[in-house]
Order: sequence, then C-alpha cells, then structure tokens
Amino acid sequence: MKTLQLYDFLPSGNSYKIRLLLTQIGMPFQRININILKGESRTPEFLSKNPNGKIPVLEINTGQYLAESNAILVYLSEGTEFLPYDRFLRAQVLQWLFFEQYSHEPFIATSRFWISILGQAKEYHTAIEQKREPGYAALKVMENHLITHDFFVSHRYTIADIALFAYTHVADEGGFDLSKFPAIQAWMERVKSQPRYISIRQDKNFAE
Repeated sequence: MKTLQLYDFLPSGNSYKIRLLLTQIGMPFQRININILKGESRTPEFLSKNPNGKIPVLEINTGQYLAESNAILVYLSEGTEFLPYDRFLRAQVLQWLFFEQYSHEPFIATSRFWISILGQAKEYHTAIEQKREPGYAALKVMENHLITHDFFVSHRYTIADIALFAYTHVADEGGFDLSKFPAIQAWMERVKSQPRYISIRQDKNFAE
C-alpha cells in the first residue's frame, strides 16, 4: 500500500487533527506543506485534489483523495481504539464531530486565524467581537460535559477528543480566556498525556 500523503498547513488545527491521529496510531505518512497564505490551496493542481480548495487532504492511494478533517479522522480510526465499535457510542462520536465543525470551529478557529495567523486583529475587530459569544457558548457546552466525564465519549480517548482539542487548546490565540473553564483545562492535560502525543507546532515528519 502506498504511504499516505497528507497535504496540510502546519498552523492549521484541522490539519493537526490528522497529524496527531496518524502519529498516535503509528501509521507512517508523508507531509506535504500547502501554504494557504500564498494561495497554494487554490492552484489548479491542488484543486484537482480538493475542488473546495481547503486543507487538509489525505491521499490514500494514487489519485484517491479524501478531504474534510473530521471525515479523514473517521476513515483513519476505523477498526482502532479511537473509534468505538458500539453503534450508539459511534453516533456520540459523530455528534461531537458535528458540534466541533458547526458550533465550535467557526468561532474559535476563525478568530485565531484572523488574530494569530493573519495578524489582522484590528482589521477584523468587529467580526471577532461577533464571534465571542457563540465561541464561549461552545466552550460552556464542553465544560458542562467534562465536569462529569474524563473524555467526550464513554470515558475514553477518541477522535471526538482529537477534533475538539485541536482548536480548544490554542483558543487563547484567538482571544478566548480558558481560565474560567477548569474542566476543559484538566481535559486538555489528559489529552496531552496520551501516548505519542505531539504538539501542533511539530511532528515527526517536519521541524520548524
């Protein structure tokens, strides 16, 4: 089988999800950097891999590509400890994946992108302020759940945790204060203590 190729952008939380899971599974992959700030995800070559023009993209076999970070997480975790076999528990994992993309990522990740990656906090000030309330609302949902749960599904570490950890643990880079969310902070430390954990800023295939 061909070595997996991951087209990603190092600061991206969505890309980090995939690097983290691949590393924790112990699955070899080749990382191909796509600098989205230079328009590299909008070239004809990249658009032939993902017409939506976004990273990450996973090349599974020659000419076989999969986009959307949480879809990639599900694909890679099939048959592993990171995705429950039980039908209801699997549905709960999917529930949190949908929550992450609909109620969490649009507010927390986008704020971080404008502030810390683009460095344009002033230019996007109004839009950033509009994302504060729904972003904190998503964090409150997580906090309430984590008060009585070690992890998001069945008290075990799954791709639901990976998906939500990716942007939550760097939420401060988007102007969100996590000091009032002790359960989230404790959960983040549990995630960091998992075997083969890697930082968003590095992986075994790439060094800054």
